[in-house]
Amino acid sequence: MWMSSAPRTALQYILLFGTSGVTLPFAGLWFRSQGMSGAEIGALLALPMFGRIVSGPLLAVWADGFRLRRTAIALLGLAMVVGYGAAGLVDNFYVRALCWFVGATAAAALIPLSDVLTLRLSRRENYPFSLPRGCGSLAFVVANIGMGALLTMMPADIIIVWIVSSSALIALTAWLCLPAEPVQLDGVQISKLARFQGLGRLAKNRTFVCAILGIGAVQAAHGFYYGFSAIAWKAQGISESMTGLLWAFAVAVEIGFMWVVEPWRKRKGFGAFPLLMVGVTAAVIRWLFMALEPSFWWLWPLQAMHALTFAATYLAGVEIVEALSPPQDHTAAQTLSSVVAAGFLIGLATAVSGQLYDAYGAQGYMAMAVLAVLGGVFAVSVRRPIISSLG
Repeated sequence: MWMSSAPRTALQYILLFGTSGVTLPFAGLWFRSQGMSGAEIGALLALPMFGRIVSGPLLAVWADGFRLRRTAIALLGLAMVVGYGAAGLVDNFYVRALCWFVGATAAAALIPLSDVLTLRLSRRENYPFSLPRGCGSLAFVVANIGMGALLTMMPADIIIVWIVSSSALIALTAWLCLPAEPVQLDGVQISKLARFQGLGRLAKNRTFVCAILGIGAVQAAHGFYYGFSAIAWKAQGISESMTGLLWAFAVAVEIGFMWVVEPWRKRKGFGAFPLLMVGVTAAVIRWLFMALEPSFWWLWPLQAMHALTFAATYLAGVEIVEALSPPQDHTAAQTLSSVVAAGFLIGLATAVSGQLYDAYGAQGYMAMAVLAVLGGVFAVSVRRPIISSLG
């Protein structure tokens, strides 16, 4: 495997998730250090997610207009530098929100583009997609621990410095290191109109839409955790360094799932749809218990469930979305799924989470459990055509 493209795609995931390993758990703390309220933090974090309803499809069509897949990835890395960097330099809330919108929109668009590239390369070169993707999760762990440790010695501004620096590395290494994989294998560029028509076909497919709504709802149920777990735990007296370790532990278990359980699942023929149902069930249980403000020691087994609530749902989702879309629409399909999961639904969940945290504290997790149930209902409603497409 290490003589293939895997190390280079793994590096892309390492840098991408080394950035999100700081933005997800600690951006809220940095915003709080700038004097922002929970409602303001929720709104600022949610705006790019809502914006993905429009920006996601547009960026997918834009990215498929290049000859090589790495070109769009490098340019989006550069947009992260500009957006996040400017957000760290301004004091006005509305200007900061606009700058953060640019950086976060570019960062979110990189995930489906990287997934499409890696899925194609891994299938052709015969290595599991989950292995380079798991390297990204490992980087997420290191970022959690590293930033947690740094915050015990340095002011919260180190958060934005890390984010901007790692964004610059994403742009540089994407341009220099990623394989020169063409967007279209036959060398024929698809017109912009045809790419938009592909999006339209997917949007009219009831099975596809219900599937991505189901997957997206389960992922969006992490909204309260991503935006407010660090703040809630700090209110319970848990230090930033312990917060970093708790997040790191969750992702460490996720890595074990990707590197050990996922290849085993493939060998045993355990289907993507049952795997998605495992993720749904785990999400309901996890968020119900988190709403009870469990003691520090109970948080560890609940964090271990991240392997199911996130990783199992994510891997099942990537497989289901690919199976439900034609090859020429894979970029559009993965982007639409990401728009729903990491865009509209999690944007709504994050915006509501700010209000919930201000009003109810950790009990806001109850709403996330309800959202996970809703995801299961959507997925079950199209169970038969999904299983049929998966073969």
